Amino acid sequence: MLAFDLKAEEKFDPRHHVEKILGTAGEGDVTVACWEPGQTSPYHCHPNAVELYFCFEGGGTMKTPTETIDVKPGCFVVHPRGELHEWQTGPQRTLLFRVRYGEEFSGRTKEWPSNPDWKPRPQDLEYFSSR
Repeated sequence: MLAFDLKAEEKFDPRHHVEKILGTAGEGDVTVACWEPGQTSPYHCHPNAVELYFCFEGGGTMKTPTETIDVKPGCFVVHPRGELHEWQTGPQRTLLFRVRYGEEFSGRTKEWPSNPDWKPRPQDLEYFSSR
């Protein structure tokens, strides 16, 4: 059994969101993700892992190629393997609980408009050039 107190594990940084892996079980891991208001993730996917987010506090929007939804405390979102998605925090600090499971968790980033210093990695370019 794994058990965690998300409030005790939270850590915020005004420069970028903070993700902390709390533990692993089988083919998955569990993470606390802490976001300051307005912080935005890269527009990315996980080709070999399913990713689930549960909003504990705060909220924001989750964008995929086909829709954008509002996420508030108590909501959860499931991204199938390979689904592009982007998180944008709303006006309050946000605490998310994330679960990933699959063969391999690394992501592929298509773009990151809110980060002017971001440059695509070779594996990002290769992945999206074949799709």
